[in-house]
Amino acid sequence: MPANKKYLTPSPWQRFAKITAAILGGLMVAVLFHMALASWFNHVTVIITSTFSAFILWIILMVVGFLGKNGWKTWGIYLLASMLFWAIFYFGNQTNPII
Repeated sequence: MPANKKYLTPSPWQRFAKITAAILGGLMVAVLFHMALASWFNHVTVIITSTFSAFILWIILMVVGFLGKNGWKTWGIYLLASMLFWAIFYFGNQTNPII
């Protein structure tokens, strides 16, 4: 049985935005989140834990990326979250440099 047409995204640009936001944006947020954690806490423990938790977080962010109506808004949210985690990572490295 085919999908109901009213639930499908009609625009190819929206479909492209949702797919790229889910795959690339979700990965970017998941990795930067764990990098931010590693800059403030014990980096060895966070890196070992992130082998599983980053994948789980990425999958969750992929599902969330497809739930929204607008793929560009999802990209915006993921980019804002990435910038926030990058700032936390940056200031964490300035405060606690790993040598």
